[in-house]
Amino acid sequence: MKHLTAWLIATSLSLSVIAQHISYQFTAPNAVHHEAEISITADGLPPTPALVRMSRSSPGRYATHEFGKNVYNVMAYDATGKALKVEKTEGDVYKISEHKGTVKVTYTLFANYADGTYSDVDVVGYHLNMPATFMWVKGMEKASISLLFSAPDKNWKVATQLKPTSDPFAFSAPDLQYFMDAPTKVANMHWREWKVTNPDNKQYTFRLALDAEAPEALVDYFTEKLKRVVTAGQAVYGELPAYDYGTYTFIASINPYVARGDGMEHRNSTMITLKRDFDGSNELLGVFAHEFFHCWNVERIRPKSLEPFNFERSNMSEALWVAEGFTHYYGDVLLVRAGLLSYDQFQFENSKLVNAVNTPGVQMYTPVENSQRAVFVDAGVSFDRTNYPNMYTSYYTYGGAIALALDLELRARFNKSLDDVMRELWRKFGKAEVPYTLDDVRNALAAVAGNSAYATTFFKEHVYGHQSFDYKKLLEPAGYTLQHTNSGAWPGEIAFKTEENQLIVANNTIRNTPLYIAGIDIDDVIIEFDGKKVHQVQDITDVLRHHKQGEKISIVYAHRNNVINTQITLTENPAVRIVAIVEGKTNSEVQAFRVKWMGAR
Repeated sequence: MKHLTAWLIATSLSLSVIAQHISYQFTAPNAVHHEAEISITADGLPPTPALVRMSRSSPGRYATHEFGKNVYNVMAYDATGKALKVEKTEGDVYKISEHKGTVKVTYTLFANYADGTYSDVDVVGYHLNMPATFMWVKGMEKASISLLFSAPDKNWKVATQLKPTSDPFAFSAPDLQYFMDAPTKVANMHWREWKVTNPDNKQYTFRLALDAEAPEALVDYFTEKLKRVVTAGQAVYGELPAYDYGTYTFIASINPYVARGDGMEHRNSTMITLKRDFDGSNELLGVFAHEFFHCWNVERIRPKSLEPFNFERSNMSEALWVAEGFTHYYGDVLLVRAGLLSYDQFQFENSKLVNAVNTPGVQMYTPVENSQRAVFVDAGVSFDRTNYPNMYTSYYTYGGAIALALDLELRARFNKSLDDVMRELWRKFGKAEVPYTLDDVRNALAAVAGNSAYATTFFKEHVYGHQSFDYKKLLEPAGYTLQHTNSGAWPGEIAFKTEENQLIVANNTIRNTPLYIAGIDIDDVIIEFDGKKVHQVQDITDVLRHHKQGEKISIVYAHRNNVINTQITLTENPAVRIVAIVEGKTNSEVQAFRVKWMGAR
């Protein structure tokens, strides 16, 4: 009898799980004022209080976001339409204690910020990041999901990685993780499609859904260049991922009406916003290349610390210098190999990476530590000031600088490249979708180099330590060297603002620079510089023209009500740029190195 009872309970629970389904309906009768009316119907709820909530994090972002602030008019009903009691237990969590297995929750969403993280509802269309738009039911994360856009403009198209149905405005997803990772644009968009074939002869459809004011010929021209980016990405790994439902979608809003420039990667799509007019130029392609490279690196070659993705708080990861930093580097690699970025432009971008190592965040903290700070800095919002300029360097540029050095070192020492490392990670982890640890990355490097000691030392010095690289030596085989961008006298990296004819320090002064050592910091007022009264930035510039590195000059400044006289010792600006060793002339070995590194694939 005990066994029969247990079997009946297990069977009942199993059937309950199978019957679970979430249905969303989206309509926007007040879109002119950026409001949407959304309903979520949950079938197959267990006989316990139902908790419905908004997310606090979003795929592709690593900081916490308070999406619940724009949700109101929350109500609940049973299957017959009878109102149910709703209790707000947290700022973004709602509890329905009594129900009979089916609950329909309705709410109003305000959305007026079109970028990769937030959403926008307007009479010209809907721009939706799912965690910023849709509530979800705790305990039903594995339930299948359907979504219907009710009463949209019939001329609009829907751009999404969700599974299509026979209704052009209805879609489905296998579970919450996939649904929340599927940004969706509903609007009158330019639409382009093309096919790309993998070595195994499987074909995938690529789509560009572009919200922009542009003639069709210009969109065609841009699409042809985007095809070259896709081909360059495929060449790095030797194949495309097996995209779900056979498609990859570039969802792009390039117009003056989006909130800001942004790009957000997703499993089979990306959401891109650029606040500018669409001109079809190569400048636009950088964010496309970066986000596309993510469909391998981070979406499938994925740090274990990001799994499973937590929608209630941000996941902290130690590996963003690989996930984002290497992708940052490869965004430009794809462009130069696609013939859309010149060799000189590529080195200009690499110069920014080299300069990143001259920041306190690199000199004092490891890439692991900087990655872990993403929970606060990745579009995280706060009002109080931070000391980030002196204790944080972006894992994008920090990781990009590591990628540049590692790529050059592997080419020079082992006749290998970072491409080989990425392919090794793809083969062992990405293709099988097994999350990796940093030890796994070290082992992949060892396998590619054929030298375990090298990989161990590299990680000890540059991953768990913050030892820098000799970029000048690393660049020599490619026929490049480093040159200081400004050899004049330098007081430190500083920005000023002018108020009431006063010159006020507008940023944190940077650690170990002359102004920092002198005790000058944000909000201090510069009164005299080398005995000259100063009222604008040009006054500082004029003084510096008459001085050299190593010279001392006097400075008078006000800190709150205290006037302080001191001296600073001028130094050389550490900023550098990558330049050709002999402009316009390269020998055959240098030329061969450059072609292997930057040439078309």
